[in-house]
Amino acid sequence: MTGPRLDWQAWHAAYDSDTPLRRRLEIVQRRIGEVLDTFYGSPLRVVSMCAGEARDLLGALDDRDRRDITGCLVELDPELAGRARAHADALGLSGLEVRVGDAGTTASYAGAVPADLVLVCGVFGNISDADIERTLRALPMLSAPGATVIWTRHRRAPDMTVNIRRWLAESGFDSTAYDPIPDSDTLGTVGVAVFRDETAPFVDQPLFTFVREKL
Repeated sequence: MTGPRLDWQAWHAAYDSDTPLRRRLEIVQRRIGEVLDTFYGSPLRVVSMCAGEARDLLGALDDRDRRDITGCLVELDPELAGRARAHADALGLSGLEVRVGDAGTTASYAGAVPADLVLVCGVFGNISDADIERTLRALPMLSAPGATVIWTRHRRAPDMTVNIRRWLAESGFDSTAYDPIPDSDTLGTVGVAVFRDETAPFVDQPLFTFVREKL
């Protein structure tokens, strides 16, 4: 069952003003920046689920010189993906691919994993609890040893962030940060976890289905 149809392009406009989405983005960019500044291997491989315009990763790179970024950003909406691709091209990120496709299947990440940075932002508030768990338990397939995962989710009752952190721990991740969004009645949160295990064999499987449809 799906909820009300949502115009995802209009939704992204909320990032342009002082909104909870904007404040969440700033936290995510700061956490991405910490990875960019402390990951000393090269290249840094990134995958992003439901990347949208990729303002999180690309915005963090706007103020940095690092360009050894590879991997893929997966976005279903062609216009949003096009904006992300144009931004990446403007930054000179020739090794970063923007894929137009369904982020809710592991097949969309084939050839781009295991990654050193996995972004699951703006996803968990739009999928079922069962799909959240399924996605988290599949992250070892997408993550290199020592990879950082950055995720977001609101804390409205029932607070699923408790289960998210537990499922991450059971999947080999140590939670290293948990940032509530300031001055927000949305109870939004940004979480960070580091993978302490070995990469699992890659298999083609579904991860999630959005419960709200875009226009």
